[in-house]
Amino acid sequence: MIDDVLMPIHGGTDSGPTPRYDFSTNANSLGPDPRALAAVQAADPSHYPDPLYTSLHDALAEFHQVPPEHVAVGGGTSELIHRLTRWRYLRGPMLILPPTFSEYARAAQPAELPLLRASSGEAFLRLLPKATLAFLCVPNNPTGEIYDFIEEAAHIAERHRIALVLDLAYYYLLPDPPRLPSNTWRLYSPNKAHGLTGVRAGYLIAPQSLVHFRNLAPSWVVGVHGEALLRAAMQEASQAWLARSRQELWQLRSQLAEGLRQQGLEVRESPANFLLVKVGRATAVARQLHAMGFRVRDCTSFGLPEWLRLSAQPAAAQAELLEALPRCLKAHT
Repeated sequence: MIDDVLMPIHGGTDSGPTPRYDFSTNANSLGPDPRALAAVQAADPSHYPDPLYTSLHDALAEFHQVPPEHVAVGGGTSELIHRLTRWRYLRGPMLILPPTFSEYARAAQPAELPLLRASSGEAFLRLLPKATLAFLCVPNNPTGEIYDFIEEAAHIAERHRIALVLDLAYYYLLPDPPRLPSNTWRLYSPNKAHGLTGVRAGYLIAPQSLVHFRNLAPSWVVGVHGEALLRAAMQEASQAWLARSRQELWQLRSQLAEGLRQQGLEVRESPANFLLVKVGRATAVARQLHAMGFRVRDCTSFGLPEWLRLSAQPAAAQAELLEALPRCLKAHT
């Protein structure tokens, strides 16, 4: 039972043949960013990175205009989430707002943190003073929602000395990323926006010193390829590529939503590069689509057993999915 709870459930298993089209990942489907890819390929793995990541922390701090000691790199944001739950400074109840990214609850269990689950934004604000650590995904995964109470939550968190963590995995894929309160803790995952999810590197920015938090990580928690990705993502050329691809992704996501609605399906849209579509028996539909060469995200593990999450993909992939989906739905209605 414990093993089942701890098992990672993200886009689904990668076992079996590689699908023709992967709609289950929310990463930038127009990637990889060619400049970031070139930087990763040019990295020299024959030597260790700086174990303190001093110059990398300095570069990220300058990019975000914060003090260097307020930055901590990690082996992807999932590693940083788990490290936050182990930090004695933050020992206490954790608050989340389901449905959301499963890694928060998954990290709470081995750390033996009491887990508070809010049923709404109002409930989240009401429960927040009882927490020590709280997570909000912006935009939320799987709904794509951008919460309208983040400013209020940030004020409550500051007043009660709570670490309110904004998980920004898909933030830079929004058509118009909103301004974020500077007194929040922010998790960044450039590998999503730049289409290089196999390179595990992310970083945390906090409104306080993270020097002690850095020391909780294993030695060399980010390899040279991850370091190269983080540096490349800050460069003007990669930022320009991201801006162009973001506009195209938004158009593709809108086209996907329209195609699904034309089939009479209920669609939940948002500003994110992904959407939800109601298909009935989501697990059965997802399995049949997988057999046909499409990987989609069954949202049953999010508590949404009738919904699939689909990300914006190139036009040809979307056309094939829209052609295949009615056959799957007919078989499971």
